[in-house]
Amino acid sequence: MKIKTRHIIHYFLLLFATAILSCKGDDDGGTPINPGGGGVTPKDSTTLDDGPVDFSKLKDTYGELASPTLTSQWAHYNVHDPSYLVEDDFTWCYNTDVAFGHDIRPGIQIRRSKNLVEWEFVGWAFPGLPTKGANFIRANGGEPFNALWAPYILKVGNEYRLYYSLSSATPRLSVIGLATATSPKGPFIEKGLVVTSLNNGTVQTNAIDPTVIVGEDGTHWMYYGSAWDGIYKLELNASTGLSRLNEDKGVRVAQRAFTGGVVNGNIEGAEIIYNPEFNKYYLFIAYDWLQTKYNVRVGRSDNPNGPFFDALGNNMNEEKDDQPMILAPYRFQGHGGWQGVSHPGVFEKGGNFYIGHQGRPGVNSYYMVMHTRQLFWTEDGWPLVSCQRFATEEETAVEESELVGNWEQITLNYNTVPGYANEQTNPDFSDSEAITLEQGGTLSGATTGTWSYQSPWLSIIYANGTTAKLRVERGRDWENEVPNTILFTGLNDQFVAVWGKKV
Repeated sequence: MKIKTRHIIHYFLLLFATAILSCKGDDDGGTPINPGGGGVTPKDSTTLDDGPVDFSKLKDTYGELASPTLTSQWAHYNVHDPSYLVEDDFTWCYNTDVAFGHDIRPGIQIRRSKNLVEWEFVGWAFPGLPTKGANFIRANGGEPFNALWAPYILKVGNEYRLYYSLSSATPRLSVIGLATATSPKGPFIEKGLVVTSLNNGTVQTNAIDPTVIVGEDGTHWMYYGSAWDGIYKLELNASTGLSRLNEDKGVRVAQRAFTGGVVNGNIEGAEIIYNPEFNKYYLFIAYDWLQTKYNVRVGRSDNPNGPFFDALGNNMNEEKDDQPMILAPYRFQGHGGWQGVSHPGVFEKGGNFYIGHQGRPGVNSYYMVMHTRQLFWTEDGWPLVSCQRFATEEETAVEESELVGNWEQITLNYNTVPGYANEQTNPDFSDSEAITLEQGGTLSGATTGTWSYQSPWLSIIYANGTTAKLRVERGRDWENEVPNTILFTGLNDQFVAVWGKKV
């Protein structure tokens, strides 16, 4: 069933609402200080070091730094739709062209980090809009937006392949193109268009939001799409990075449920990875409106080309909303909360998995802050997202005695609100509640029951009969600026995510 939506140009609204509505009183800025791309390669020198992190610089909002004249201070700010590449000492991030309160030149922003907390702005992948993509849109009666969206980066042999999304105000007139380079800094040279979509009567998704997986069998698959007809898969030519078959659009692999004939919300921003520990391919998907209810769902497959099944055994191509939801808008006590926490970029570094995404503070949903969180895995191979951003903490064993005390617990509940931006105006925060892990294994407070611990797993049996198995870790309390505390993340027996932070 084709998704009917009046909101397939959602990023158009994002870009212009962000630039115009968020801080009209700010200076309009000027020419970016480092155009990057187009034959201009940023210098190899770096402002990053291996010293301690100054967390006082990592605030939730950044209006005074948002101007295009201050890109050297952007760090992890003005980040939307991140994609990551781990290379030598650096983790590289490529993201959509956006800036809080300002128009920003197109070209795909590039950042890099050594510790996944402190980031430096490197430049742009392109000097402007890629010619092949812009020409396709104009040849089909549209005018491309002055922004590139949702890139994807990977390395194949010695070649860096950067996939970009370019769209227009004409519904579903979009392209995904490929450019390549010999360095993660560029310059990137256009190679061609991978897949396109037109404003016509065909059943197809919107050609944006690419992600690529190289299977253990050597095949290359792109997953892409937003709204319309869900998430598609498309086989690529491993040698060129372009579509294996000319004019191939692929086939659908994931879809949303409907309520009363209205889709339950958007589906987009797929990310696919392979975890050798479980010999599974994992498809992460962004659900709902990007400024409010944006959340992350996940399914898995034995094969790089699917089919993918959720934790309940449902094929993700069915018209159902899949479980588990592993990341969603949340709010701990004393903080305005984080909404819009999706369009995930997932990567492995040093034997650990991480998930990066945009976060929009509850106090102003136009800010876009990069969050990077550690991913853990259940014993049967489902991913779990840390309830706090990564803070360079050392992962050491937690003793049972350290768990005793007061906690804030969040259960990531979900309310179905069919529609898009006009309907999903509320983030539906999952709020924390106070609980206490008592000495001797009793749970008291907002929820009651019993608990037991076998490192690193905390098991809770709630009074209502629900059980949860929770992965314990050390981490930072970002909301209260406490350097060291204890956290947990896990799933209950209904595959609902449960988070906790000791306070």
